[in-house]
Amino acid sequence: MSFALTPTYEDNPRLQSLVERLRDYLDGELAEYEAELGLTQESHYIRETLEPVWRRSRELGFYGIHLPTELGGQNLTFTELAALKEEVGASPRVLATSVLGDMGGPLRAGSIFQYATEHQLEKYLIPVLRGEKACCFSLTENDAGSDVRGMLTTATPDGAGWRLNGHKVFSSAGPFADFSVLIAKMASDGDGPDSYSAFLVDLDSPGCTVADGDVPMSGQHIEADIILDDCYVGPEQLLGNVGEGLRIGLGRVTVNRLLHCPTVLGGARRALELSVEYSKTRQVQGAPLAMLQSIQHKLADMATDYYAARSMTYDALDALDAGRSPRIEAFMCKLFVAEKAFTIADHAVQIHGKAGVIRGSEVESLFQRLRMFRILTGSSEIQKNGIARQLLTT
Repeated sequence: MSFALTPTYEDNPRLQSLVERLRDYLDGELAEYEAELGLTQESHYIRETLEPVWRRSRELGFYGIHLPTELGGQNLTFTELAALKEEVGASPRVLATSVLGDMGGPLRAGSIFQYATEHQLEKYLIPVLRGEKACCFSLTENDAGSDVRGMLTTATPDGAGWRLNGHKVFSSAGPFADFSVLIAKMASDGDGPDSYSAFLVDLDSPGCTVADGDVPMSGQHIEADIILDDCYVGPEQLLGNVGEGLRIGLGRVTVNRLLHCPTVLGGARRALELSVEYSKTRQVQGAPLAMLQSIQHKLADMATDYYAARSMTYDALDALDAGRSPRIEAFMCKLFVAEKAFTIADHAVQIHGKAGVIRGSEVESLFQRLRMFRILTGSSEIQKNGIARQLLTT
């Protein structure tokens, strides 16, 4: 894999065309739409703001593009999807994550299609593909993050269905969603191991409250708390079988872990690109900032880290496309990408100086977002645990 600040894919004409079209949309129509609305990373926006993006992205073929053709997608490989996600990550657009369906769309739904009944497909998932409904995923609780088995949300039998009680946090896309894929512990008498199940919960159900969630350091208002107070779900809302909740919720961890990396790589690439441009144009004592060897060395380190992180990620994705299960490599990629992307962002702030610490600047926004990835979807320490476990048990 060659190094480039603007990656090309001449060996894959379909992907090259898709990437070019995606860049055109992000930098053209979507940029104009956001400018008309005056959107910033910290703007409060509503469902009605996103719906035109869902519809237009679907018209252009991007919404759910990764799905099989029978579901309206283009049956992309993991590597091809990663290339598109990298472009989304490299874009300064506020609503970029809605284009492929990360924000409540087909990518947020993840792999649950394989567990859904015909009724669930018709009522919940097909409308998501059409951009008519949106979903969120509710697993995390205040005291149950990496330790998901510590969750306190319970499902207690009530006739043919269940009563849900608990408090979920960090449900991304929750403020815009119609339903949640929600994991709960099955109530028991204390004998035997804990069991967990997945439910499709309509967020307008009696006993279900969607509250504003904590605002992450990125400043985005995209999180919700899902509060359940004797919320009834019927048997038709059980996703998969009783006891399969963690399998459904965590079943694609290797894939998901890897597919988060390209988005972050895109952000790191953008930070590097901005730093190169700034160092060429910023004048210091009558000469470009780029003439300083200390700046040149930072840029060299940033480019090398990006190239290394990108190469190992796409190598692991290639293994996934070949039918292998790169488990230890996925841990390594998440760890390395998270740490190096943050280092790149930190160097970018340093290179920009005062311009890099101004609230609302693109570099500052990238710094906040890339710092979060060292925690989100499994902290760097969790990744190290996984790497060590794989090494010591093989």
